[in-house]
Amino acid sequence: MTPARGNCLCGAVEFSAELPSRWVAHCHCTMCQKAGGSAFITWVGLEENRCEIHDPQQRLQWFKSSNEAQRGFCKTCGSALFFKSSRWPDEIHVTLSNFQTPVDKAPQVHAFWDTHVDWVVLNDELPRKTAHQIMELP
Repeated sequence: MTPARGNCLCGAVEFSAELPSRWVAHCHCTMCQKAGGSAFITWVGLEENRCEIHDPQQRLQWFKSSNEAQRGFCKTCGSALFFKSSRWPDEIHVTLSNFQTPVDKAPQVHAFWDTHVDWVVLNDELPRKTAHQIMELP
């Protein structure tokens, strides 16, 4: 197993994870668009019991974004960091952009493509899955 580390923008919330990851995906759902302030968020799917969050200053805030899910962010700098859902009960999803060390996979899929924005043009050959096609990633 390979360790990977990262943190939020201000450095108050740190995390470490044991790789391998389960998957890496670009999520285009409208909640990720709003939470990240961008066209999509790229998530790394990890086994929750192999991810450790270091938050000595208690800056991590969890927001219940739906009945099934919650999102973790730093309440000091606002960095979107984590996602948990009853849909994937033993996983934690961590934003790829907040890793300081490499992860083991490149993005594998565009998820929730049915709600992607039309103001970003993507010319990759990754599969594009709609909300109805996302039972397991990738």
